[in-house]
Amino acid sequence: MKWNGSITQPCDEGVIICTPCVAPCPPQSGPWVLAATILGSSLAFIDGTVVNVGLPALQANLHATVVDVQWVVEAYTLLLTALLLVGGSLGDIYGRKRIYAAGVIVFAAASTACGLAPDVGQLIIARAVQGIGAALLVPGSLAIISASFAERDRGRAIGTWSGFTAITTAVGPVLGGWLIEHASWRWIFFINLPLAAVVLVLTFWRVPESRSAQRGLRLDWLGAALATAGLGGIVYALVESSKRSGSDPALIGALLVGVSALVSFLFVEVYSKAPLLPLRLFRLRNFSGANLLTLFLYSAMSGLFFFFPLNLIQVQRYSATAAGAALLPFILLMFLLSRWSGGLVDQYGAKRPLVFGPIVAASGFALFAVPSIGGSYWTTFFPAVVVLGLGMATSVAPLTTTVMNSVEEEQAGIASGINNAVSRLASVLAVAVLGILMLGTFNRHFVDRITAFDLSPEVRRKLEDQRIRLAAMEIPAEIDFETKSKIKRSIDESFVAGFRLVMLSASGLALGGAACAWLIISDKPKALR
Repeated sequence: MKWNGSITQPCDEGVIICTPCVAPCPPQSGPWVLAATILGSSLAFIDGTVVNVGLPALQANLHATVVDVQWVVEAYTLLLTALLLVGGSLGDIYGRKRIYAAGVIVFAAASTACGLAPDVGQLIIARAVQGIGAALLVPGSLAIISASFAERDRGRAIGTWSGFTAITTAVGPVLGGWLIEHASWRWIFFINLPLAAVVLVLTFWRVPESRSAQRGLRLDWLGAALATAGLGGIVYALVESSKRSGSDPALIGALLVGVSALVSFLFVEVYSKAPLLPLRLFRLRNFSGANLLTLFLYSAMSGLFFFFPLNLIQVQRYSATAAGAALLPFILLMFLLSRWSGGLVDQYGAKRPLVFGPIVAASGFALFAVPSIGGSYWTTFFPAVVVLGLGMATSVAPLTTTVMNSVEEEQAGIASGINNAVSRLASVLAVAVLGILMLGTFNRHFVDRITAFDLSPEVRRKLEDQRIRLAAMEIPAEIDFETKSKIKRSIDESFVAGFRLVMLSASGLALGGAACAWLIISDKPKALR
């Protein structure tokens, strides 16, 4: 097979033609490509799950409110979401391998800054820089896989990526929990450094360079700025509404700026010659349906990942290590079944697995709403973890495969960037909106419960001032032991009430995703509507 002018072209035998040379890369490169992309993606995925396990320690050691720890999560996710499309475009223009490696370097440097942060404010800034690094490396991983494997092998390759990414992600919370318990929360960021070093060695050694065959591509910096301002304004208004009045001028101004910027972003993208978000891709039935399903399903998952560790550590009294291991069955199911589920689209089409999987996941979310306080893990949360794991394992690889198969190879970077941006947008919105839901429910239940206690106005004021800390509230020392126990029980029960409502909302979101798949997804991957 001769070189046809494209930068990376899979041939019939599955080998790769690379520039600047036109000789085929060795077929043995495939496993090394998978290893580099799996480990690199795991940097971002491990960080998300490990930080959630560390949130109770951050609250205790940095005296942070729940809004503070929301920003620890949101600063990272916000920059990652807003710049993912830029990261995908940069890879298409300047080389996916080059941008991927740059993302790993930025991510590792920011992880060091996170681990050394002296207060929550500097931690939030370092997390934002981490998000920039993740925005460069996350879309590159799937784009490199799509460019390195023929379409007939791509589903299995993505399934392998999904499964091994899951298993490496599983190690993170367990190791992170152990480090939090026996050393310091700072080590949950330092564990990224050796992993980043391995990724860089594999990337420079074995991963072939690839970029889009289209010439004259440009970056839409205006679109990126508007997207960042739009998401930032809306998220700021949502998160800060938990501790400010709804009539606060700062909140109203942030919301107006956010909405105006997003409307302007869509207008710019329609008329841009080099749009950051090519709206024409959404004419593809499967691309639109899969991204809508991603928004619903990952919103539900983000609500679980944020609030579940807080429930386990602060309410159920799990150790950090045990909390990190609580979702291990979920991760193992993802690992064991993702390669199999990656081939479901080839066997049965896209629609059936993307309807069935979210329905099963919805059942798992609903089961998380059942337990109260106490009880064995095996009879309370384990059944929910298993059912959710089965549902997500059936959904994730077919969902990713459907997105990537719905576009041409030269659009792989931007398609991957859009889908990852949607999943991260889901996280940004879920933590903000479900946080409002949690705080509102917690406050109502807690105020109702403490009215039954004979407390002085001063003690009552101290307790009410701390409601924004949720289950991390500190009970005033002057209260007698029996009343302290009752107040602590009230705090825990109020948190459980909020957690139940969040999980039922997550179940509804998953069912909404299944409905989207049923109504929109077609078994003709590139059919236009």
